Amino acid sequence: MTLDRQRIVDEAVALLDDEGLDGVTTRKLAARLGVQSPTLYWHVPNKAALVTALAEAILDQEFPDLTPPDLGEPWQDWLGGLAERLRRALLAHPDGARILSAAQLCRKLAAISELAMSTLVARGVPLRQARVIVLTVERFTVGHVLEEQAPRPDADADAMKDFDMAAFTERHPTMVAGIAEYFQDGRTVDDLFRECLDVVIEGAAAKAGTVS
Repeated sequence: MTLDRQRIVDEAVALLDDEGLDGVTTRKLAARLGVQSPTLYWHVPNKAALVTALAEAILDQEFPDLTPPDLGEPWQDWLGGLAERLRRALLAHPDGARILSAAQLCRKLAAISELAMSTLVARGVPLRQARVIVLTVERFTVGHVLEEQAPRPDADADAMKDFDMAAFTERHPTMVAGIAEYFQDGRTVDDLFRECLDVVIEGAAAKAGTVS
């Protein structure tokens, strides 16, 4: 089979899914493709370029095309849906948020930003505010997923053996009660993301003085 950039990227995504970002090396990728590492450099010159290609591939899977909101659809709802799709794209692969954060220039993310900003401007949001709103929503989403995908210590690990939950609860009663109350009615981390996102977008809309 002919080795081309698309085949390399597809195999890199498969390697990512198997081993996470730290396991994506040119040596391992070349071995999976049955070639020598230098052969890859004709198509992907370095690890930074490979990470950027991974970011493009991850976003392309969720955003094969980009469309503005329907006529009459509030931009707040549309932008919230865009952020949910971005989160879904990043969660679909291990370390998705790390990859997007490390990408040098992700053209697909630039296209998403362009559509979002131009949509807000068309709805009456000043250009500067449109940029800040879109940037804030994107960075909130990526940061949220970074935390979701961060490795957690094993409950049996040494770091957890001395943890005293009772003492922690006594010291932080409101925080612990808030967590318990939020999830007791079947709410999920997806609900939490959306509610936090709504705070961001609704606040931005109020500041911009627009409602649709």
